[in-house]
Amino acid sequence: MSIQATIEKKLRDAFSPERLSVVNESHLHAGHHHHDSDHHSTFDGAGETHFRVRIVSPAFAGMGRVERHRAVNALLAEELKAGVHALAIEPAAPGEPTRW
Repeated sequence: MSIQATIEKKLRDAFSPERLSVVNESHLHAGHHHHDSDHHSTFDGAGETHFRVRIVSPAFAGMGRVERHRAVNALLAEELKAGVHALAIEPAAPGEPTRW
C-alpha cells in the first residue's frame, strides 16, 4: 500500500470524515534541501514525502486549530518518522468554511 493510501485509511478510520483529500505535493518541492543526521541532499521531487491533508470531520468540533493539528500529527507519527518530511494540514469541522 502506498504511503498516501495508508494516510487516507488511517484518517478515515480515526476521524470518519465527511470530506477528505490527501494530496501528494512531493513534486512541488523538487530542488529543496533536506537535512538529516546522516547526509545533506537536494530533493528530486520523486516519491511520497510531502502531503497536504484536507479533512472535514465531526471529530474536530469543539477542538482548536492546534488540537486538530496535534491529533492528525499523532495519528500519522509513524509515517512522519518513516520519511514523510512535510505534512500540511487543513482540518475543519462540518459547517466551518474551508478554502477548498
